[in-house]
Amino acid sequence: MAGADTNELPGFIAVETGDEGGLPLAIAWSLPDGRVKHTLIQPDDDWLNEELVALGGYSLEELTSMGVSPLDVIRELETDHFNETLYTAGVGDDEAALSRLFDTYGLDPFVELAPAESLYASVAPGDWSRARGELFGERGLEPMRPDHEVEVMLHLHQRLEGNED
Repeated sequence: MAGADTNELPGFIAVETGDEGGLPLAIAWSLPDGRVKHTLIQPDDDWLNEELVALGGYSLEELTSMGVSPLDVIRELETDHFNETLYTAGVGDDEAALSRLFDTYGLDPFVELAPAESLYASVAPGDWSRARGELFGERGLEPMRPDHEVEVMLHLHQRLEGNED
C-alpha cells in the first residue's frame, strides 16, 4: 500500500467456537497499533434452535448477558477492518465461524482470512507453529482463547520482525 504506515501491524483474528465447531462464542482481533479487541458473542436465536448446541465452557446466561449481538460484532469488525486480509492460526475454523456470523444476516464477509505463517516467507510453517506453541507456554496463555491467540500472533510477529519490546 502506498503511503501506509510501516509501523502498523498486520491484522490478526481468532474465533472461539463451540465443541462441535462453527458456533461462534467469542472473537478477538488486533488493531494496527497492537491493541486487541475481544468479546463474547450472544448466540442468535436460530443457532439455539439447532440440536445439541455446544457452548464450550460458557453458559447460555453468560453469553447472553456478557456477549454482544452478532450484528454488533460485524459492525465493529467492519469499522476496524473493512476489505482487509486478516491473519489467523486456524483459517478453516475461523472462516466457518465468520461465515455463520455473516450468514445470520444474509451478508457476504468483507474480510479475507489468510494463514498467519504466510506473512513470513523465510520461516518454515512448522517452525512458525513451534514458535507459536512455545510463546503460549512462555506467556502462560491458553491456545483456545481468541484474545490469547491474537496476543501470541502479535508477539510472534514482533519477534520474527525483530521488533520485540
